[in-house]
Amino acid sequence: METDASRGFPSVFEDLVRAALNLKTARTAGIGIGVPGLVTLADGSIITLPNIPGAEGFSLETGLADRLGLPVRADNDTNCFSLAEARMGAGKGFRIVIGVTLGTGVGGGIVIAGNIFRGERGYAGEIGHMLLKPGEPPYETNDRRGDVEQFFSGSAFAKRCRAADDPREYLEGQTCAFMHGDIEREIAWMCVNLAHLLDPGIIVFGGGAGRALAPHLAGIRSNIGQWLLPGTPAPAIAIAALPNAATLGAAMLV
Repeated sequence: METDASRGFPSVFEDLVRAALNLKTARTAGIGIGVPGLVTLADGSIITLPNIPGAEGFSLETGLADRLGLPVRADNDTNCFSLAEARMGAGKGFRIVIGVTLGTGVGGGIVIAGNIFRGERGYAGEIGHMLLKPGEPPYETNDRRGDVEQFFSGSAFAKRCRAADDPREYLEGQTCAFMHGDIEREIAWMCVNLAHLLDPGIIVFGGGAGRALAPHLAGIRSNIGQWLLPGTPAPAIAIAALPNAATLGAAMLV
């Protein structure tokens, strides 16, 4: 199905400008925006925007600021999601919060003491591109990376269960039940890796497919306990508490 993204980035950028102008009021102090890709910390330049062609190298912060007359801050959308959930949502009260969004792709964000951890160059938290089973994706493909995104994105679920007529069937009901145990175990493997690396207090799942994990949390917790090094404290796991976390987190950037 064709989406607005298929028109290319220049057209999408004009949509952003119009939307911001419609929302702008006399009290608006700045604009925060979550980007489904990688941006630089220095000026919000887009490094990659996988689902919107033609965006590479464009400074979203400068471009929008020039058109809107307001300061603009841009960051990865899952960083925004994680920031809001850490400060006001399911992660409130935890010092280290990891957000994982499962949707078109798989995004990740790390929040430490209420601040986004961006790493040396600003690209930390790309959980979707961590290797899960190198060389062994769960379906036939020429790309044999076997990274997290090849297991848990919406498109990956569609390839893993081709009998589904509705995305809700991937994690609910009997149509795709044959893969539910595998997904619980694989999600747990990812969580165990994150636990041993960062010792988070909680891992929060969001996005359409992430929220659909709710009936599977008990199974994931059981698998985490099985695979963690004995004696290692397990992180809490939860579904996002805020309905608009990414938008709220983007506002927090300003």
